[in-house]
Amino acid sequence: MQLLAKDRGPCRPAQGRLLACKNARLRMTSHRIRCSKIVPPSLRFRKAQHLTRTRKQESDLRRLPTEQILPAAADLDRMSSLEIVRLMNREDATVAPAVARALPQIARAIDTVVAGLRHGGRLIYVGAGTSGRIGALDASEIPPTFNTDPRTVQFIMAGGPKALGASTEASEDDTVLAIAEIKKRKPGKHDIVLGIATSGRTPFTIAAVQYARAHSARTIALTCNRNSPLERAADFAIVTEVGPEVLAGSSRMKAGTAHKMVLNMISTGAMTRLGYVYGNLMVSVWTKNEKLIQRAIRIVEQATGADHAAASNALEAAGNRTPVAVVMLAAGATRAQAVAALKKTKGHVRQAISLASSG
Repeated sequence: MQLLAKDRGPCRPAQGRLLACKNARLRMTSHRIRCSKIVPPSLRFRKAQHLTRTRKQESDLRRLPTEQILPAAADLDRMSSLEIVRLMNREDATVAPAVARALPQIARAIDTVVAGLRHGGRLIYVGAGTSGRIGALDASEIPPTFNTDPRTVQFIMAGGPKALGASTEASEDDTVLAIAEIKKRKPGKHDIVLGIATSGRTPFTIAAVQYARAHSARTIALTCNRNSPLERAADFAIVTEVGPEVLAGSSRMKAGTAHKMVLNMISTGAMTRLGYVYGNLMVSVWTKNEKLIQRAIRIVEQATGADHAAASNALEAAGNRTPVAVVMLAAGATRAQAVAALKKTKGHVRQAISLASSG
């Protein structure tokens, strides 16, 4: 009886703890059931895939040549100012040879751009961080140098224009934004989309290039590492293998220099092939201030052999349009004839001179 009374009585401390554990397990099981109803298995699987992919990308990044440690710079923080600049200068000297090894692909890019622009297409640079800023710089310099429509050469920057002056590096992973931005441009078969990424694995840039290629645009990858996802996403790639940076992983250094050199070649080469250059003169330069007017007069002198007074008068008669003045003097044409010849040749100065001379 006494034993029965004890069994019916309140739980002993050990028994109370046992019941509490059982209740906790029940609550945890219930919580897992509720969570499984809220988060579908497919979503949990995608999250797991994303985590695996992120870890793989991090592992891949560590293997990239541009992410390695440069042995000569291992004691950079102990060097004097002169030692630092000597080391940087020595490493910078390796950039031009790296670009030289990619010249056939750069020439192919020029031909691709020329073919597209001749049919009314556009050259669109896409990038994030340093790569995006380099693309934006080149795009913004084309209108004043060659007097082209600002829409002819454009840029898309991860994080938008504000990222040109402020760090928004997290936006380089935003593929949704990349597709939204390239979609606004409505890329087509005459457009060229050039994705720039030192690593060749920037999600923003890859997504934009993939979308453009799927919509018949010609696509080019510009990277510093071979066999990258960006290279596989594009029609072809320009790879400038500059190796490790003096400041490990800082792609604004040798990689950035190499890519600026490549973009200079592509845009200048394309505009030259399209006739915006006569000899090696910027005959299409803007004349929007006194300095540029004086430069234009000098260009007219050099292009035609005219003296300063004749070049100045021709530029004024041409309405300060340098190509018109050059054609007028070189072909002995009137302003109307020069304008008509330039229109017929789509701005190609040398062809316009021949046409106006024969007319």
